[in-house]
Amino acid sequence: MKYVFLTGILAFLSVSCSKKENSEIQKDSGNLPSPVVKNVSGQTLMESSDCMSCHNINEKMIGPSYQEIAAKYTDKDIEKLASKIIEGGSGVWGEIPMAPHSQFSKDDAKKMVEYILSLKK
Repeated sequence: MKYVFLTGILAFLSVSCSKKENSEIQKDSGNLPSPVVKNVSGQTLMESSDCMSCHNINEKMIGPSYQEIAAKYTDKDIEKLASKIIEGGSGVWGEIPMAPHSQFSKDDAKKMVEYILSLKK
């Protein structure tokens, strides 16, 4: 009887600890990049966000393809495009606005733009 009781307590503690760990992991996972992650590439940041919901590398979807963006802009536009990612905008590529992505730092947004510009044909 004591063995069954102890086994039950150990099982309860094991489950409750794993639930705590899982809830902490779930808080950190999701589509937003973790602010403590450093040296993440622009491509990785974009793949972990919702960018691919509206953009594709070589085909227009809801928004322009990355290659269309790369063809239109140069390295001189990195600052402007990084701000556009963070603040959102509309009118340049049509009527549908791009949602703001304020979860990204300016440096991360610049990495994303640099990745896009690297896709220039």
